[in-house]
Amino acid sequence: MTSPVPASRIPEAVHRRRWAILGVLMLSLLIVVLDNSILNVAIKTIATPAPTGLGATQSQIEWAINAYTLVFAGLLFTAGLVGDRLGRKKVLLGGILVFGIGSALAAESGSPGQLIAYRALMALGAAFVMPATLAVLMNVFEREEQPKAIGIWAGGVGLAIAIGPITGGALLDHFWWGSVFLVNVPIVIVALVLMAWLVPDSRDPRPGRLDPIGVVLSVVGLVLLVYGIIKGGELADFTDAKALGAIAAGLVVLTAFVVFEKRSDHPSLDVTYFRHKVFSAAMSAIALVFFALMGVTFFGVFYTQSVRGYSPLESGVLMLPLAAAQLIFAPRARLLVDRFGNKATTTGGLVLIAATLAAFATFEADTPIWLLEVVFFLMGTGMAHIMTPTSVVIMQALPREKAGSASALSNTFRQVGGALGIAVLGSVLATAYRNGIEDKLGLLPPNLRATAGESIEATLGVAEKLGPRGEALVTPAHDAFLHAMHVTALCGTGVALIGAVVTFLFLPGKPPAGQRRETEPELVAAGE
Repeated sequence: MTSPVPASRIPEAVHRRRWAILGVLMLSLLIVVLDNSILNVAIKTIATPAPTGLGATQSQIEWAINAYTLVFAGLLFTAGLVGDRLGRKKVLLGGILVFGIGSALAAESGSPGQLIAYRALMALGAAFVMPATLAVLMNVFEREEQPKAIGIWAGGVGLAIAIGPITGGALLDHFWWGSVFLVNVPIVIVALVLMAWLVPDSRDPRPGRLDPIGVVLSVVGLVLLVYGIIKGGELADFTDAKALGAIAAGLVVLTAFVVFEKRSDHPSLDVTYFRHKVFSAAMSAIALVFFALMGVTFFGVFYTQSVRGYSPLESGVLMLPLAAAQLIFAPRARLLVDRFGNKATTTGGLVLIAATLAAFATFEADTPIWLLEVVFFLMGTGMAHIMTPTSVVIMQALPREKAGSASALSNTFRQVGGALGIAVLGSVLATAYRNGIEDKLGLLPPNLRATAGESIEATLGVAEKLGPRGEALVTPAHDAFLHAMHVTALCGTGVALIGAVVTFLFLPGKPPAGQRRETEPELVAAGE
């Protein structure tokens, strides 16, 4: 068992500026999360034909999002170990620099393929930023202050969600679509300067060995799995040989990854951590909530912009309640944990998420917009009461020296859950939409039918090109999309409820005051 690190291990000079360091770490977190929240608002614009956008299909949009999340998730294990070995500050600076270069290149993309490639480069940088921020945090705050610091850190996600859509909407109202990526560059420059000045370096005195075979297996397995899911949705046929073959190959490679990691003496994913049910339940909760939420964000943009007719900026403003709730409740969620315990707080958050997803299944083209705002606020509230307690459980489950590994695991499950959410729920949306619109496309020339059936944006784009003759497609497109959104929302509801059952069964309840300190060594022992 690893004993807690004594206070003297943190130099006094570092301890005095710990809150300023946290601010800099949140800035680096901001740019990583900001990118995805900005992109969510820009999805419709990028799907619009040139010169306004890139004319990306729904599957290309899904890949533009998932190229980021899959590379990010696949490299987090190694990124955490590299930070433990070389020093977290060096890794932070290098990661932010690569992220900034990728952002500048993505802004100048000339095709959906280029955008996907540059998004992957951005993810390469982001993968080295995210685990290093939490690892540094765990090394500049004492254990008793860590829950508060993690709560504020998690609130940074809410801040990014608030700033991202509004910033993206304002940029799209005045500039071309690439400006949503170019905006990252000045933030990167400020973050580099402040980090070089304030953030102390730290490393694991006994760093693990790198695991290139494990990294390759995990990335290849996830990409094949997600490709098969997205392909099935694109074809509206999950029995197609390409879709089934890719899904099966992905599952085989991921199984090989788990077997390899279990036998390796230096695994990037130490499967022994998952022997502890509390740790496993916390990881599952994070993965499942992001599975549900990322899928909702994906269809929510098309609902507000394509069906309701709001501009990108107005769509961004509509998401403010989601961000405001996270900003308000994420730093305070630990108070509920202290009073009711991890089980009640996290399970309650997941039930609330499930209820808000179910509400989307009732929304129509004329639903009062204030109801959407209430749902977004409740969704953010639920998310805040899941992320903070589960992050604390995960980060305190491992020794301080392994903070990079704990952070990497947490973020990997979050990103994989989100990627699978976009792939699975995006494919459900695409399949339900295509099935709903198919019989309305009979009047179109045969060469246009397949394109028009891909997504609501594709249908509306074809309708616009046809002029007055295409107007008859607008209402059926809206109806088919609303039906597809309802089906997708109910699928997300089911996933969130599964998460609630897992946390109710396996997360700890509120321990008696005298036993509260005793649970921590047990978690640490489970992580060794």
